[in-house]
Amino acid sequence: MKFLCLACDEAMRLASTAGPDEGSLTVTFGCPRCGHRVAMLTNPWETQLVRTLGVKVGVGGAPAPAPLAAVRAGLAYQRPPEVVDFPAMLPGTAEPGTATAPSWTPEAEVRLERIPAFIRPMARVSIEQFARSQGYQTITGEVMDQARDRLGM
Repeated sequence: MKFLCLACDEAMRLASTAGPDEGSLTVTFGCPRCGHRVAMLTNPWETQLVRTLGVKVGVGGAPAPAPLAAVRAGLAYQRPPEVVDFPAMLPGTAEPGTATAPSWTPEAEVRLERIPAFIRPMARVSIEQFARSQGYQTITGEVMDQARDRLGM
């Protein structure tokens, strides 16, 4: 990133840095031609982001690629093909891999579809876990009402 002087279209140069004081960092740039100066002040969150990325303010060149190495490695990792049954791993449920999901009546399925899409998978798992804990094999509207009352949904 470079800052350009609006008066003479010259690339500004780093003049000084200060901080971080109370989490803020101040960086001052000056135009070598006309002397115009600008300052950039970061808030504590931005200062922490810069530190986390390993950026050295005032040091020429691009930052070392090390901060992104962990991200690249994580993106390159492929999950193993086995399926993990997370609800069955919760306390009070069957052994992993042995839990069977209760069946849903058409009425219950319609009600489930009315739940916002971003929360629907979590609601489904919670209702199924509640049904299993109560010994229900089939989820009906009444079971959904009981789950809602018990779980505070």
